Formats: sequence, C-alpha cells, structure tokens
Amino acid sequence: MKENRNRLGLSQARLAERSGLSTQYIAMIELARKFPTPEMLERIASALEIDPPELFSIQIAEARIRKFKKTVLTDIEKAVSGAVMQVIERNLEELENSDDCENKPNCNG
Repeated sequence: MKENRNRLGLSQARLAERSGLSTQYIAMIELARKFPTPEMLERIASALEIDPPELFSIQIAEARIRKFKKTVLTDIEKAVSGAVMQVIERNLEELENSDDCENKPNCNG
C-alpha cells in the first residue's frame, strides 16, 4: 500500500482524507499492525486509483525479488568462493613445488 501511496505522491494524511479513514489507521495498516476489512480495502484502493488486488501484488512481487536476489547472491558467493579456493590451492601447490626445487641441485621444476 505504501508503494502505491508513494507512487501518487500522497502522504498518509492525504490518503486518509481521500479514503475517509484516519491517518492513524492508514499508518497501522502500513506497519502491518492492522488488516483492513474488504470494505476498507475497497476505499483505500479507490483512493489510490487501483484495483484492490493491486494493494498486495507489489508486496508479493517485491518478496519474490528479494528471495531471487538472495538466491542469486548465495550462488555467486558459492561460485566465487570455489574459484578462490582453486586459485589458492593451485598457488600453494606451485609454491610447494618451487620450494622442493630450491633444495635440490638438479631440479627443473
């Protein structure tokens, strides 16, 4: 609801005025401390110039986007971590091999 309100550039007080509800009630809804009745949803949606289901579609979409971002970031973190570990292991092997050659007179490594 807040996203829709902000999209129209409305304050909570202006939305309350347009919907015939109190500013406190609008604030409580936005804080998820109150859930409006179907009648109240109709009034709020009308004041926001949207259909009632749209009050929830943005929140659902944002939740899906947050979940997707978290999944992608986790996958990237795993891939980067794996690649970094491979580089470290390869460098350690090269370092160990070079140390072995330094101590041997006829080593070509």
